[in-house]
Amino acid sequence: MTEEQKKKLEQKLWDIANELRGRMDADEFRDYILGFIFYKYLSERLHIYVDRELLKSEGLTFTSLDDTDAVHRGILAAVEEACIERLGYFLKPRELFSAVAARGTEPGSFILADLGETLNSIQKSTMGNESEEDFVNLFEDLDLNSSKLGRTNDARNALISKVLVHLDAIDFQLDQANSDILGDAYEYLIGKFASGAGKKAGEFYTPQQVSTVLAKIVTSGKARLRSVYDPTCGSGSLLLRVAREIGEKNVADFFGQELNRTTYNLARMNMILHGVHYSKFDIQQEDTLEHPQHMGRTFEAIVANPPFSAKWSANKIFESDDRFAEYGRLAPGSKADFAFVQHMLHHLDEDGTMAVVLPHGVLFRGGAEGAIREFLLRRNWLDAVIGLPENIFYGTAIPTCILVLKKCKETEDVLFVDAATCFQRGKNQNWLGEEDVNRIVGAYRTRAEEERFTHRALLSEIEENDFNLNIPRYVDTFVPEPPVDLEDVTRHVEQINLHMRDVDEELRRFCAELGLEAPL
Repeated sequence: MTEEQKKKLEQKLWDIANELRGRMDADEFRDYILGFIFYKYLSERLHIYVDRELLKSEGLTFTSLDDTDAVHRGILAAVEEACIERLGYFLKPRELFSAVAARGTEPGSFILADLGETLNSIQKSTMGNESEEDFVNLFEDLDLNSSKLGRTNDARNALISKVLVHLDAIDFQLDQANSDILGDAYEYLIGKFASGAGKKAGEFYTPQQVSTVLAKIVTSGKARLRSVYDPTCGSGSLLLRVAREIGEKNVADFFGQELNRTTYNLARMNMILHGVHYSKFDIQQEDTLEHPQHMGRTFEAIVANPPFSAKWSANKIFESDDRFAEYGRLAPGSKADFAFVQHMLHHLDEDGTMAVVLPHGVLFRGGAEGAIREFLLRRNWLDAVIGLPENIFYGTAIPTCILVLKKCKETEDVLFVDAATCFQRGKNQNWLGEEDVNRIVGAYRTRAEEERFTHRALLSEIEENDFNLNIPRYVDTFVPEPPVDLEDVTRHVEQINLHMRDVDEELRRFCAELGLEAPL
């Protein structure tokens, strides 16, 4: 598929989404359209697998099987068992997306009940199997009886039928082994919803270019990763960006945790839709700081874009928690930024790398945060501080930074990168261009010093600054004014005065001819 075809597909999907939207907010109608696309993906993926790998040698097709026929029921039972083992779920022929969409085109047909039962049956098919946890309640946000879809059942049925028919007409080319058109389209829609969802967008999506910077940093020098973890994974975009950077087959396992239930469902859908097998990811739903779900595990790569300066309990019980105990201080309850850093470091492998996006305040705030910052520096865990431009995140215009940390560094210094000017200006939001991403990542990888852009600071220099990491203390961005030649300025002023005398004289002559009093 060419870039032009891809853009046309994305626009078509967005047009369908807007048709469904009606009076709903972006974050509400997002759940419907993405849920239906995911259902289409599961359906087509299963259909292709059954026809190509299970029934081809039998001269049968999946849609030709009739579950009212005794012989066919036996075949379907064997097919179901194989699908559960390979894919983790099962759909009957009449439950396929195309079949439900076709029934929606029949005059007087009412498909909402069928659709609801089908979505429930996907989940039920996984119960008691290894895939159950990854499919449980995946479609719970698709309320087909919501009045926002229409005031009456008939109105809701008509709208949903129309959307299914539109989606059914789109070929996502799942039968092509190397095609990730649907995955790209899904990411496109998530990004479009984020741009229109205002402050709520930051809860589920990190701008793609920022994700790319984080992914390139944690995969630097790596050909494979044993594991990648995101403690505030949102829609899973950061985890998937790491996979895209190093190759999904080169990542053994994916781990994540997300507090918001709806976003947690979106993350699981996103992983499956991008071809990550259910056995390769472990996404949990809970508060990461208060109720961590992956204790006892460490990870080779960790990426995160936590909610900026979120509140947390800072309960004194956490003073004995292995994640925080050695620092001697807890992050303040009003700002959990360093609590997330401590949590991530606890889960980082000895040879691992973590990169986290945080507000600039973590670089200079005092109190407990200052003490934690000093601890990190004295342990030589902080590898780099990268200052990002302002207004590149959804829902906030504040400038942010990336902290890169390692437990086993090869250097004794901290790299400071001032990338505040590395951006492309947009109408409502700035963004990182490809050249900006490459410049930032290149600076991190080479650690070369560049005037007004990068600086490598030893602990002694940082200590002189009282462990304040504010980037202007280390990267001088001041551009001196060019020297002024006073003699040249004087000559220029004299020339202007001579010219003005000529102009005044000409003006007086014109006034005399007109019989007017000259103003000068």
